[in-house]
Amino acid sequence: MFSRKITRSIVVGAAAIAVAGGSYGIVSATSSGGSTAAASTTPAASSSSPAASSGPGGGGSNARSGPAAGGSSGTVSSLSTSGFTLTTSAGQKVTVKEASSTTYQKGTSPASASAITTGEPVLVLGTTSSTTITATQVTVQPAGSAATAASSAAAGVVPFQRGTQTTAKQAGQIPADYTEGQGTIVSGTAANKATEAALAAYPGGVVDRVVQLSNGEYEVHNIGVSWPHHVFVSQDFQVTGAD
Repeated sequence: MFSRKITRSIVVGAAAIAVAGGSYGIVSATSSGGSTAAASTTPAASSSSPAASSGPGGGGSNARSGPAAGGSSGTVSSLSTSGFTLTTSAGQKVTVKEASSTTYQKGTSPASASAITTGEPVLVLGTTSSTTITATQVTVQPAGSAATAASSAAAGVVPFQRGTQTTAKQAGQIPADYTEGQGTIVSGTAANKATEAALAAYPGGVVDRVVQLSNGEYEVHNIGVSWPHHVFVSQDFQVTGAD
């Protein structure tokens, strides 16, 4: 990773400006229920509360604030000595931080950090904090990446635009007893699979947490777009609905 970083053009200033603009859009975006994305990360329970029982692949507390497992997908727009910036199909800028523990693959084959170049489509999984992801895994040219922009529009994803009314709609099946803020935040394999499923069905946003509901299914919390704000994924990691 470090050999690639030495050869990269240093564009940290430009990336920081781009990300700052994107981050403001994240905070301003609203959910289908009319609450702001920033407000939706308000803890449903105190962060000092005892951790709830873990779901598959690991778990966490019911607190809704702070970094959590998630990810995003898009096209690499710039490189820096510490990582890179990607732009989603909905126009959101995302800062990706790499570490010595970050793993890479190209398609389905193992790869190195040198595979990441400007213009390449990528899927990033890791710990998300607003529009910054500390990557645990980066996949270059993930399955279906060639049609990402088209699939984003086909899925009805609504990009965030400052000053416009939030889109309020529902697609597929929403758990009848679902209440925003319920469930247990999960990590590990379960969070990664749910994130991948949600981004494949509704590309363009940033997943900042994955919550396991009482029925064993998952609610994937999506920011950076006006719709969808919540994507629902079954226990076998199939997308069932969104709002």
